[in-house]
Amino acid sequence: MFALDPRLEQDTLPIGDFPLSRLLLSNDSNYPWFILVPRREDVSELFQLDVADQLQLWRETTELAETLKDSFDADKLNVATLGNVVSQLHMHVIVRKCDDAAWPAPVWGKHPAKPYSAEEVAVIRERLRLVLTDDFTFLEG
Repeated sequence: MFALDPRLEQDTLPIGDFPLSRLLLSNDSNYPWFILVPRREDVSELFQLDVADQLQLWRETTELAETLKDSFDADKLNVATLGNVVSQLHMHVIVRKCDDAAWPAPVWGKHPAKPYSAEEVAVIRERLRLVLTDDFTFLEG
């Protein structure tokens, strides 16, 4: 049974589900930072997904990245799987702007996380609700 890594659970806010992946929002308002986590057990590397799931993860990542670029007027998107701290396979999709707090450096460890207010999360959820396709299910929260 799929279970979210406790560190991801602690540091993120649930948004909803694509067919394969849970979409999370990193609770750091310095950057619109989203994370896709395939709902599969004991997977830490891309190659551990079967081919169909690999393709689905890439579709979801691409759809999310395109949506975020347009919706958040991104100058650049950072897309990565690292897993050095959290081994559960997860894909970061981070909206970057030339005037963000860390530009042009990576976001990791640059500035302390600044948690979102409930109002800020509601605005992001509504923005996404307007643009995500029918294959996305929002979680209440």
